[in-house]
Amino acid sequence: MFADVQAVLFDLDGTLIDSAPDLGAAADKMRVDRGLPSLPLAHYRPLAGAGARGMIGVAFGLTPEHADFSALREEFFANYEQCMTQRTYAFDGVPELIAHLVAIDLPWGVVTNKAARFTDPLTRVMPLFLSARTVVSGDTTPHAKPHPEPLFEAARRLAIAPARCLYVGDDERDVVAGLAAGMGTVAATYGYLGQKADPSQWGAHATINFPGALLQLLAKA
Repeated sequence: MFADVQAVLFDLDGTLIDSAPDLGAAADKMRVDRGLPSLPLAHYRPLAGAGARGMIGVAFGLTPEHADFSALREEFFANYEQCMTQRTYAFDGVPELIAHLVAIDLPWGVVTNKAARFTDPLTRVMPLFLSARTVVSGDTTPHAKPHPEPLFEAARRLAIAPARCLYVGDDERDVVAGLAAGMGTVAATYGYLGQKADPSQWGAHATINFPGALLQLLAKA
């Protein structure tokens, strides 16, 4: 599956960058503003990959079905827009991984469920993304992952067949989308994973425990 890879696509949060501190801060501000005690980042981190749903769930114990959820979500988004570049950083080993892909002239890009309203400013200010050939957000196409359409869009932009692309992500939805798109799939277990996640059950073609392990996979192929 990795012998003829012509491009590598990555999920964003939990795969390339650790945005949990800013996501958690945005939700925790909502608690503090209401006179509730602050929660430690460790409470928010496991559900950072679930975005607003996960953060509001941790902060208030509410699900999207609750009548107040929509208003809380918009408040969370507004908070996050104000702080989303303050504490977010690339995972250890990611800059070196990207630098190597660039050095061997292997195109790379991002396919995330994060809305463009956040993805665009975030990727503009982080030097890591200067060499990205494409960034596909959660609202770039009519469908978000686990639907394969965002991955197809990225492949179209790169002018590379999906079967020649590799997709790396830390969530089961990433693997489901990658498989549906006919891409090679790699589960990144150093990301958020979520509660009680078992990457061995996702059906990915390979699993990596640190970013540099992807280079080892490609080198072996």
